[in-house]
Amino acid sequence: MNLKKKACLFLVFIVLFSCKSVEVKEREDLFKKENLIPWSIVGFDVKERTPTQRLEMLERLGYTQYAYGYRPKHIPTMLQEWKLAKEKNIQIKAVWLYINLYKDKVGELRSDAEVVFENLKKSGLKTQIWVGFYPKYFDNLSDAESLQQSVEMISYLSKKAKKLGCKIALYNHGGWFGKPKNQLRIIKALPNEDLGVVFNFHHAHDSLQEYSENIKLLSPYLWAVSLNGMIANGPKIITIGEGDLEKKMIQELVILGYKGSFTILGHVKGGDPEIILEKNYNGLHKITRKL
Repeated sequence: MNLKKKACLFLVFIVLFSCKSVEVKEREDLFKKENLIPWSIVGFDVKERTPTQRLEMLERLGYTQYAYGYRPKHIPTMLQEWKLAKEKNIQIKAVWLYINLYKDKVGELRSDAEVVFENLKKSGLKTQIWVGFYPKYFDNLSDAESLQQSVEMISYLSKKAKKLGCKIALYNHGGWFGKPKNQLRIIKALPNEDLGVVFNFHHAHDSLQEYSENIKLLSPYLWAVSLNGMIANGPKIITIGEGDLEKKMIQELVILGYKGSFTILGHVKGGDPEIILEKNYNGLHKITRKL
């Protein structure tokens, strides 16, 4: 082999090696704490932490962001917590909004839901609003009725959020509204709204056979993926790394080129989010090293 050919082959090797190194680094960055969003750490906390204690917990664990999911009892301290997070340079990447179409109507949300928009306005927080619908509401509706009512409410919420510099993401919380294909229909029915999707592993047990298809369809709209240990027909929520499906499910996202955020749960009834988050992070780290 002459010198020129050797030089060309060496150059090709360097380029391929560099591309592989970039790819590995991008994958590793996906699972760094800076990209992970602790989730379900407010409403599920056996220690009933105050806003100050919760943010101190996040600082101890090394997180610089989280998503805020509340219960009615947290409403009095909601605005205080958001302001304190800003002072500590901890980003609130999303705020939970639970819609019950028995009680929430277009133009007239119940007070527990309206308070989210009121506090967003007061605080100036510009973030995502993760919207879940009460799943059983759709049980007695036709498919057409379910679509119409969902589209009307999401359109209303999106316009309301837009005025505050926020965006709506559809959250698969079960029922008709939680089905990926139905969420896509809602998004496509509202082409002028900037809508995204938060896909939760722990709410996807009823459609595991369609996971590969669903995640491909959702990929253009995926803003966040909530990770969880996954066993077919197993417990709904288990530690990441203790299931037998989540590694493959995460691998498929990486192969698809997903570069959005991942959330890790602090969600176990009667549990301590600090302990649960650490277990999930350690389990995720073990899995991602083997991808």
